[in-house]
Amino acid sequence: MHQHQWRAFSAFREAFRAVCLEWESNSDWLSPLARAAAVNDGTPEYPLETPVVYNRALDDITAGDTISLIVIGDNPGKDEQLVKNRRYLVGQAGKLGEGFFRNNPELGIDFRSNVLILNKTPIHTAKTKQLSYMARLGGTRFASFFNETQNWMARETAKLHTGLGCGLWLVGYSELKPSGLFSEYAATLSACYAGIPPLAPEKQVLVFQHFSMNRFSIDLKAHFMAQRSLSENLIELGTAHRSELLGW
Repeated sequence: MHQHQWRAFSAFREAFRAVCLEWESNSDWLSPLARAAAVNDGTPEYPLETPVVYNRALDDITAGDTISLIVIGDNPGKDEQLVKNRRYLVGQAGKLGEGFFRNNPELGIDFRSNVLILNKTPIHTAKTKQLSYMARLGGTRFASFFNETQNWMARETAKLHTGLGCGLWLVGYSELKPSGLFSEYAATLSACYAGIPPLAPEKQVLVFQHFSMNRFSIDLKAHFMAQRSLSENLIELGTAHRSELLGW
C-alpha cells in the first residue's frame, strides 16, 4: 500500500476495532435474541460465542500488502462468530468466493490476500434473515442498535473505499431494497457517494448476488457476454444491479 492508503486503512481498522469492542461490551442482551431467532427458524443448536464480531483478519494486514478490492457481505454467520475464527466469510460462501477468484486468475486478485472483507453489520445470526426476527423480538432497542451498526459500517466503509482507491463489491443485494433489512445501510452508503465525481470503472461500487449457494456465479453466467472480458462483464452487471437497487 502507498502511505496514504495505509493511513486510511489503519484509521479504519483502529476505529472498527474500538467500536466493536464498545458494542460487544454491551451485547449481553443480543445473544438471547439470536438464539431465539435460530430456534424459531429451525436452526440446529450451535455454540453462540460472539454476538458482535470484529474481523480479526484485518489485524493480519500490513503496509506491504496490496488491497485490490473491498467485499461487503451481509453479517457474520455461525462459523464467523466462533472465538477460534472471528473472521468474515470463512464458511461455505467464503469458499465459493475464494474459488471464483482462484479460477479466474486474469483478475489478478487473491481472495485471502488482496480482498478486504467487511459486512453491512457485525451483528451475528446463523442466517441473515433471522435479523428480522430479532428486530420483532427486540423492539426499539434492537432497531436502534441495528441501525447504528449499519450507519457506522456504511459511512466508514465509504471513507475507507475513498482512501484505498480500489473497487468495492456489495455481495448480497436482496435486502438492500427500501423494505429490506439493510435499507439503512443502502441509504447511508448512497448519501456518502452523492455529488462525488464518477469513479473509474474498476474503482466503482458494484452490486452482486451473494456468493452463497453459488448465486454470484449463476447470475454472472446468465448475463455474461462473450465479446467482453470478465472484468467488463463484472462492471456491466454490478453497475446494472447498483442502478436497479440503489438508484445511482
